[in-house]
Amino acid sequence: MAHITLLAATGCATSCITGVIDALSIANRWQALSGENGSHGQPLFHWDIVSRDGLTVQGENRVRIEPHHAMDDVTATDLILIPGFIAPAHVTHKPPAELITWIRDWHKRGAIIAATCTGSFLLAETGLLDGKEATTNWVFARYFKKRYPNVRLLPERLFTKDDRLICTGATSAYMDLCMYLIKTFGSEELAATCAKGLLLDPNRSSQSPFFIFDYHKAHSDPTVLKAQTLMETHYPHPLSMETLASELAISPRHFVRRFKTATGETPLTYLQRIRIEAAKQTLETTSEPIDVITRQVGYEDTNSFRKLFKKNTGLSPKEYRDRFTRLRN
Repeated sequence: MAHITLLAATGCATSCITGVIDALSIANRWQALSGENGSHGQPLFHWDIVSRDGLTVQGENRVRIEPHHAMDDVTATDLILIPGFIAPAHVTHKPPAELITWIRDWHKRGAIIAATCTGSFLLAETGLLDGKEATTNWVFARYFKKRYPNVRLLPERLFTKDDRLICTGATSAYMDLCMYLIKTFGSEELAATCAKGLLLDPNRSSQSPFFIFDYHKAHSDPTVLKAQTLMETHYPHPLSMETLASELAISPRHFVRRFKTATGETPLTYLQRIRIEAAKQTLETTSEPIDVITRQVGYEDTNSFRKLFKKNTGLSPKEYRDRFTRLRN
């Protein structure tokens, strides 16, 4: 039997706790029904919810979470689960020192530490993720990368595991953690059965199809802002870096360096992402052929466009349309 300790903290996404409990409870029921692993009625998982002081915690949207006991009362566990946080204020604040110490100590004692969604920020604060692979909610990926440069962040991934440290992507990716736990402590067959019962795609591995480009305008460089506006307005037409630099009355080299400093991306990558975002919107809302969309967003070669689209989203244009179309028959 595997023991899971779920950490409840102020402002946490309660689904990252209750959803995990529901999934593991379903695994217990399926295993009991099947008699798999010679269970003889013994549950596969047991869990406790803990808080820093054992008192009631108010999660996101004022949902109250009643812990079983305080975190210091834990005497044995296989896995510590850190939930995600939805509000940016809860993501960016410095956690209490005793919480950091508690997480580090349990890792030293051999427990797996799993962070769902933006819970990876709390895990990164411990220093345990330095030099390790990790993922997080893609919405906060740029901030995470800037704040924790020593972590090997893979924002396109739904799930990472490195040295008993697990991270999952945006909110509902906690289900991918659940499937991993069911497979690890149960079996692949049990995990497959639970995935079907929960309507989960067991083969999904990327957050990339869900990314929404945020245009990176949280900076104070007026010249770069002007360049961004030019690209957003004229992306369907040929645009060279030399042309943009000329419009801004600066050298191409200085333009590229200044643009990357302000946005974190090269001008070419930024232009590509604008075009891909425009293509995504057209795929979602129209039935235009792919070759027509290719030209509409500023490309001539449809094959090259398909490759670039898949590189950015993890899906071909057709696969993307099939999954996200807003058209109604």
